[in-house]
Amino acid sequence: MRKIRVYADTSVFGGAIDEEFAQSSRPFFERLERGEFTLLVSTETLRELGAAPPVVREVFQRIAEEHLESVPVGAEVEGLADAYIAAGILGKASRSDAIHVAAATVAEADLIVSWNFRHIVNLNRIAKYNAVNVLNGHRPIEIRSPAEVAYGNEI
Repeated sequence: MRKIRVYADTSVFGGAIDEEFAQSSRPFFERLERGEFTLLVSTETLRELGAAPPVVREVFQRIAEEHLESVPVGAEVEGLADAYIAAGILGKASRSDAIHVAAATVAEADLIVSWNFRHIVNLNRIAKYNAVNVLNGHRPIEIRSPAEVAYGNEI
């Protein structure tokens, strides 16, 4: 059985140590540690993590390499991010968020997880991202919060 390929933006790593989001973030990372997911991280995520507090970077550093997949940010990702901005989904100031969605889309992730409810995990924006994706020859992508994928099928 193929593992679910999950793209995480930087907010997911910060959520693991944030009092408000830790309760849902920790089970997500536990599922990752058990090998239930392959975690996709882009060079944009790594760039942002480089500027994050050490405790947030430690969350990423604890992930075993066999559960990670690197996603480069190249011309195709940049172009799709530009298309999101041109469509008015996000403003130029939110280019990093556009890059996250574009990187996950181009890498054909099964879903994106994020705690960014303003720009990424947002019902209206998700529909618009997916419309632009389809217009640009990509498939729609699922976008969820870690709370929605924190738990598996345990009963």
